[in-house]
Amino acid sequence: MDKVGQWLKSNTFHHRQFADAAALVRRKNEGQVTISLCIPTLNEAGTIAPLVARLRAELQERYPLLDEIAVIDSGSTDQTLGLAAAAGAEVYLASEILPELGASCGKGENLWKAVYQLKGDIIVFLDGDISNMHPRFVTGLVGPLLHRPEIGYVKSFYDRPVHRERAEEALGGGRVTEILIRPLFSLYFPELTTIIQPLAGEYAVRRSILEQLAFPVGYGVETAHLIDVHAAHGLGVFGQTDLEQRLHRIRSNRELGRMSYAILQVLGKRLQQRGIVLDAPLVTPGLRQFRLEDGQYRQELFAMVERERPPMRDVAAYRQKRGLAPQVVSRRRLGIRPMIVSGSWQ
Repeated sequence: MDKVGQWLKSNTFHHRQFADAAALVRRKNEGQVTISLCIPTLNEAGTIAPLVARLRAELQERYPLLDEIAVIDSGSTDQTLGLAAAAGAEVYLASEILPELGASCGKGENLWKAVYQLKGDIIVFLDGDISNMHPRFVTGLVGPLLHRPEIGYVKSFYDRPVHRERAEEALGGGRVTEILIRPLFSLYFPELTTIIQPLAGEYAVRRSILEQLAFPVGYGVETAHLIDVHAAHGLGVFGQTDLEQRLHRIRSNRELGRMSYAILQVLGKRLQQRGIVLDAPLVTPGLRQFRLEDGQYRQELFAMVERERPPMRDVAAYRQKRGLAPQVVSRRRLGIRPMIVSGSWQ
């Protein structure tokens, strides 16, 4: 069996393998490991309360697997923050974490701020729009990390019936994965094609890996992390778990076009860094899209540069908080530069 086939056999799991939450708590306590849950949000009032309440009841009160449940918010204008707090989550505005380094609006920004704010040795990330939340979304992801010390980054995969039109489409990723990511990975990073749903927003990672990663502030964060973790640690550090089914809202093709635009920016940067393509500057004046209104096509220019935050280990405040030795890092490397982004990350 070749390397990829062996990985698929040994590092692909099913959530039922880790359904015994009490056993996971014992392993956690034996290893003296702390686990944090981060839910990045922007206007998720429709789903956030039952999501938090279910996990708090099952994985904090009944089984103390999670040491904290935190919502990191991009500035919601609905009732997301109040509902999340009432359901038992710790609630933070991303703009109020490390304010001296400025603020950006994006999912990746929220995840980067979570690495600073939360205390866990393992951080679980779950999107806030899941409408069928179940403890398996956590136990299935932390299980491989608690049982296999060589695994450091566990992605989820699942069936999404809201997107399925034919039976043969029951598995696999979404539209951006199948049309953009999988073909590009096949060309440039073939080992990463073994990740069934590379853009899944549900995954669990050891802090020791997260703090070494740069974080694109927007849609490109998951793609960047897969490439960077693979480059640093190889395929063996990854695991993936079948969570069976995930229900969530449908994004429009226009939203997915913007997501793809951000992903291509971080992908292009990494291809240049690795000498795979010529070292030419990326030209990013903006994404031009068209909308049909009153019988006419009207153009919209979505201006977005996928700015990247540095590895958290390069941030002085983080090093002080974690008791690490001081390190001299330039302001430019920390990403303290103004940037205007139109549009929202959700």
